[in-house]
Amino acid sequence: MNLSSRQLRAFVALADEKHFTRAAQRCHLTQPAFSALIRALEESAGVRLFDRNTRNVELTAEGRVLDASARRLLGEFDLVVEDLRDHAARRRGHVTVAALPSLAAGWLPGLLAQFHQDYPGITLQLRDALLDPCLDLVQSGAADFAVAAQRADMSDLDSEFLHADRFFLVCRKDHPLATRDRIRLRDLGRWPMIQLARGSSVRRHLDDAMGAIPAQPLLEVEHLATVTGLVSAGLGITIVPAMTLFHFRRGDLVIKPLAGKALTRPLYLVRRQGRTLSTAAQTLYDLLKEHRGQIGEA
Repeated sequence: MNLSSRQLRAFVALADEKHFTRAAQRCHLTQPAFSALIRALEESAGVRLFDRNTRNVELTAEGRVLDASARRLLGEFDLVVEDLRDHAARRRGHVTVAALPSLAAGWLPGLLAQFHQDYPGITLQLRDALLDPCLDLVQSGAADFAVAAQRADMSDLDSEFLHADRFFLVCRKDHPLATRDRIRLRDLGRWPMIQLARGSSVRRHLDDAMGAIPAQPLLEVEHLATVTGLVSAGLGITIVPAMTLFHFRRGDLVIKPLAGKALTRPLYLVRRQGRTLSTAAQTLYDLLKEHRGQIGEA
């Protein structure tokens, strides 16, 4: 038995009005079209749902059984339609975005605040993670999209270029490099270096760029705040991308650009291949694209 919402609405209208003409008007139908709709419903059900004569229209016993269910089904259907409209209008929804820690701490917070102000009914979840876990969240569907670098295996993922994040040297003010006008990557090999863990996108790009250049890694740590403290204590220098520099803007440290060909870390918006983002997720995705030029200003 196939029941349409149109048939159920006609049934409820006739049950309420107990009059074909008034029920037809309520449904914005002509009386013949309305009568045909009720007749088709009864034929589909295989039972008579209304007793009618020239004066009265009344529900049969089977009609009363359908009445309660029809009203419940229509109520649920209306809620579903309203929910869909709310999502389409961005009054409701949910977005989970994964991001590298440097982006999650520096560039994203202001944009997430703007998004929340514009769409307070949409719930947000931010998953900050190193490169592989970050992309795994998207690949598994646990995140709608990610703001991250690329890795060797990008299976089932689509990437849209976002920004080329340039690397800088950071050292103490009293370090010999602090007063140098021109600093090249190969000049850094003789100095003890504070490095991020190998699982970070920063470290992967730096290792690729250093290549055969000898380095003196002194300490390897997980968090940029730790790098800041160690460099500030004079234990070594570090090389970090522009979006992380807000960690290092303090009086005892110097930030210096590297001379020669720019050393950069390409960043991308990453989503699952062949999957349509929800309206809420697409809106946030587009907002991040719109403000990509602000990444280096963090």
